[in-house]
Amino acid sequence: MSSGGKDRGSREARERTRVYQARQSYHDARIRRRVRDNIVAGVGGGLAIALIIVVQTLFFTVGPGTPEPTPTGTSTPSPTTSSTPEPTSTETVAPEPSSTPTP
Repeated sequence: MSSGGKDRGSREARERTRVYQARQSYHDARIRRRVRDNIVAGVGGGLAIALIIVVQTLFFTVGPGTPEPTPTGTSTPSPTTSSTPEPTSTETVAPEPSSTPTP
């Protein structure tokens, strides 16, 4: 009968070992999954940011967000003929005092 106690103790030890190894493998799998999820999220976020930059650049360079070109005032030289006479110096005449008395 003494061998029955040994069997029970070794059986419980094997069960504890099995449960411990199951917990370790579960924990390791969770760590690997977190790392994988972080990598996928980082790559996805980076691609999203790159796509946003490309779309914005295209929108403002070739799309409807392109600013309308404004015409610049370029002056073309044209031949000038002076058909107007040159102004002559004119004397300014001071007004004469009026002869009406002030009240």
